[in-house]
Amino acid sequence: MKTLLLSLAFVAGTLTLHAQDRPSAVPGQTYGEKITEKGAIDIKELPKLIAKSENGKVQTKIRAKVLEVCSKKGCWLNLELDDKQTVFVKMKDYAFFLPDDAVGKTLILEGEAFEKVTSVNELKHYAEDAGKSQEEIDQITEPQKSIRFMASGIVVPKK
Repeated sequence: MKTLLLSLAFVAGTLTLHAQDRPSAVPGQTYGEKITEKGAIDIKELPKLIAKSENGKVQTKIRAKVLEVCSKKGCWLNLELDDKQTVFVKMKDYAFFLPDDAVGKTLILEGEAFEKVTSVNELKHYAEDAGKSQEEIDQITEPQKSIRFMASGIVVPKK
């Protein structure tokens, strides 16, 4: 009986936590390391910076529009690079998350940019996190080379 009551209490607590909304992404809000807007470059500069770097990685601060946020936790983002490409962002050490309402907003991100080839399994995992249909997930059949960004800090600009 004691085990049953503990189990029910655990389930009720878990459901309560999951029912709570993540806070809103409001101007001035920071996530991860505290950073400022100063010195941020436009995300469109990233490909050139990576190409010029000796090791294919570059520490930088970028300004970019959010196209998509992981709907499960806010643990990854897709940023608009241009009409055809996005930049995939993960949070350093899985230490912080972003709210859903960051979609459509312009953010300042500080961290490391690099190119990566993403496996089919990883791409399918991200598609599931994004709530894509099984048909869309099944269409992922090839690895994809893209620009990645490991964010150490993010701020919602006040402007």
